[in-house]
Amino acid sequence: MNWLSTENIIAVLAILVGVAGAFVPVLLERRVPRRKRIGYRKQMDTAIGDNVRTGDANARLGLFDEAPEMSDATLVLLRVENDGSLPIDVADYTGRSPHGLTAVFEHRTIRAVAVTLPPEADHLMEHFAPGTGLGYESGRLHIPRVPLNRGEYYKLLVLLTGGPVDSGYTVIGGIQGGETHENHSAAPDEKPPVFSRLSQRVAIALSLVILGLAGLILRPDAEPPPSYCETGTLTLTGSTAFEEVASELAEKYMSACDGSTIKVNAHGSRSGIRELAAMGTESAGDEDGSPPVIAFSDGPRPSSYTRLSETRVAVSLFALVLNDDVPLKNLSSRDVGRLFRGEIRNWNELPGGPDRPVVLVSRGSSSGTRVTLQRQVLKGGSEIQESSSDCLTKDISPAAPVIRCELDDTDQVLDTVATTPGAIGYSELRDTITLKGMHRLNLNGHAPSIDHIQSSGYPYREIEYAYTYGSPPADSLASSFLAYAIRGNGQDVVRTHGHLPCQTPVGLRMCGEEE
Repeated sequence: MNWLSTENIIAVLAILVGVAGAFVPVLLERRVPRRKRIGYRKQMDTAIGDNVRTGDANARLGLFDEAPEMSDATLVLLRVENDGSLPIDVADYTGRSPHGLTAVFEHRTIRAVAVTLPPEADHLMEHFAPGTGLGYESGRLHIPRVPLNRGEYYKLLVLLTGGPVDSGYTVIGGIQGGETHENHSAAPDEKPPVFSRLSQRVAIALSLVILGLAGLILRPDAEPPPSYCETGTLTLTGSTAFEEVASELAEKYMSACDGSTIKVNAHGSRSGIRELAAMGTESAGDEDGSPPVIAFSDGPRPSSYTRLSETRVAVSLFALVLNDDVPLKNLSSRDVGRLFRGEIRNWNELPGGPDRPVVLVSRGSSSGTRVTLQRQVLKGGSEIQESSSDCLTKDISPAAPVIRCELDDTDQVLDTVATTPGAIGYSELRDTITLKGMHRLNLNGHAPSIDHIQSSGYPYREIEYAYTYGSPPADSLASSFLAYAIRGNGQDVVRTHGHLPCQTPVGLRMCGEEE
C-alpha cells in the first residue's frame, strides 16, 4: 500500500484541517485581542403620520391627530452599544465637542428625543443630564460621551418629521484605539443566533477547504500540451514596430508549450534581415541549415537576400504625428514629400500653419517604419540628409534647409515630437493611441483605421513579414511558432495590437494586393 499517495496525503490534510478548525473559533474569540468598538443599529423606523410618502395608512388619536406637524411624522428607535471586548471610557471619545457621537437623519427633522436604559444600566442616566451634550438641531442628534462596559447599551427614541420611513441615517464620531460602526448583532432582548458570526465564517472557510481538497482528488488529469508545440530555443528579431506583438506571441506560446524558450531582440527591420542572412550563411554547412531565428520586417526584404523565406503575417498601419503647437490635422502625400525633402522650411508655407520652423524627427536607415514611409507615402522618394544629432540645432549640416534628426526607436521619436515645437515624426499606429503634446495626422483626408483599412485608401501601411533562412524543418520550433502566429490564438494577439492578420478574409485580400 502506498501511504504517500496523493489521495492519502489529501485525506490526512483534511482531517488535520477539520480538527484544527474546531479550536479556531474559541482561540479567536477568547485569545485574540480586539479593538474598542461602539455599534449602532436602527431597531425601529415606523410611520405615525398619514403622509402618502410613507406608503402607510394610519388611524390616529389624541396628540398624534391634533398636531399638524404629525402628518408626516416617524418614530425611530436607535440602539447604541459596546459590542467590543474592552470597556469604553468618557475620554475614549475623540471629538472636541462636549458630545461624543452624532446621529444624522437625512431629509428629516428631529422633533423630540427620549432616552431608555435597561434596568441594569440605570447608572448611565447621569450621563444624559443637562450639560452633558445631549441635544438636537434639524436632523442631527448629539449624543453625550457615555462610558460603556462590554455589552452595555442604551436606546434613543426619536420623533422625526419631514421625510419618509427608512430615509438614510448614520452615526459619526471617533473612538480612540477603536471604531464606530453599524452592526447587526442580536440584542439581549432578542433571540440570539445558534452560532456566532465568527463561528459561521470559520465553518464556511472549512467547508471551502474541504471542497477544494475533494476537488483535487476528483480533478481530471492535466491536459496534454497543444499538438503544435515544439521544444527548443528561438530568437525573434527585426521590426521594433512589431516588437510588442512578437513579445506577447512568445509569452503565450511558452505558457502553452513547456520546453520552449523564445527571446525577443528587436532592433529594426533591415538590421534583423541582415543579421538573419549572416547567421544563415554561417550555418549553411550545418545539418539543418536554418538558424533558429525569425526576423520580422515592415515590408519586403531587399531582393538581394534570395535565401530568405517569407511568411506574410499581418497588415500594419503607421501614422504621422505632429507637435500640438502646429494645429494642422490633415496633409496630402505631396506635402508630406515636400516636408521630408526639406522643400518646406516653415509651417506657415502650408494653409493654416503657424510661423514655426519645421523639425523632422526620423528613424535610422534600418527602420522598416521609415522605409514604409518612403515606399508608400513618398512613393520611392528619400528624406533629406540628417542635419542634427540633438533635434535642436544643425550641428551636423549647418547649411541644411531644415533640422532633421534620426533616432533609434519609436519611443524616442514620440518623446521628441511631443517636446519639440514644430516637430513632425512617424510611428506604428498603436503607439499613437494615447498622445500628450502631439496629435495624429490624416493623409489625403483619410484617418488611419484598421477597421476601414481596405476602403479608406489610407496610404501609410505595409505588410508585416516574417523571414527565416530557407524553410525550417517542419518539426522545428521556428516552423511551429510561425504557424501559431498566423492562425488561431495568434491571430487574436495580432489583432489586439492594432494589426490586421493576413489569414482573415479581409487580410487575405489585403496581403495579396500589397505586392
